[in-house]
Amino acid sequence: MSADPPSSPALRASDAERDRVIELLRVAVADGRLDPVEFDERLDAALAARTIDALAPLTADLVAVPGSDGALTLPFAGAPDEPAAELLTIKERDGSVRRDGRWTLPHRLALRTAWCDVMLDLTSAVRSSPELIIELRVSGGNVELNLAPGMVVDANELSVRHSTLAIRRDAGDNTPETLRVRLVGRMRHGRLDTRWQAPRR
Repeated sequence: MSADPPSSPALRASDAERDRVIELLRVAVADGRLDPVEFDERLDAALAARTIDALAPLTADLVAVPGSDGALTLPFAGAPDEPAAELLTIKERDGSVRRDGRWTLPHRLALRTAWCDVMLDLTSAVRSSPELIIELRVSGGNVELNLAPGMVVDANELSVRHSTLAIRRDAGDNTPETLRVRLVGRMRHGRLDTRWQAPRR
């Protein structure tokens, strides 16, 4: 009698796959299918997930794919609905991160840092779309966003605990909106500041 074939190892989850689940969770809390406590619990689980099997249960009761018995089928990184080129991930621990000068903004920027000082200067950056999503998974340290007039900050989807936020929505000078910066994800034991460059005269 032949032995059973060895079971396949669990597929590892990519950043794009975690992002897809987090987006579905945001939609669910916005339309009332999840309450804020459930959303926060599932968000933490999604950010910590290492495999597809760990991600799938987080949305199994929210979205179903025909023939999947209610389980979510996740797109792989690079799928047409989430091209990998649109995602920039910055990872750092116990250090510092600085992005400034003329750099091209992705559609989504994933910030995964622990006990770091982070400075993202968008004032001279090349904008690739009218919206930049910054997904934070930040534990400790400071995050500073340097913005140009016309950039608007939306932090309604950012979950914080034991943190300080110094966020204004815009520069306060009635400049027409040119870029919306959406802050999503979570921050624990940190500080986030937004600063606008004074308009040039």
